Amino acid sequence: MVVASLTLAFLVPGSSSLKEKRHVVKSLKDRIRSRFNVSVAEVDFQDLWQRASLGVAVVATDAPAARMLLQQVVRFVRQDVRVSLLDEVIEFR
Repeated sequence: MVVASLTLAFLVPGSSSLKEKRHVVKSLKDRIRSRFNVSVAEVDFQDLWQRASLGVAVVATDAPAARMLLQQVVRFVRQDVRVSLLDEVIEFR
């Protein structure tokens, strides 16, 4: 068993308020959660209008499977036109 995490830092450039940002972030979290069956939470920058950070966690049978799934999540987020991905970090525990 392997536990892996992904930290995504991104901008929400079209956001002009916290309410708008939260709408985009919540939508993105829900779509990631339902599509990939992973745990997702907003982990940083809750008080900034255009900046956000999500943490994604997965439990898999082996490291390559976990890495592949988390890389799919990264590709999925990159395709979302509402956000601009700044950084992604994959870690294994």
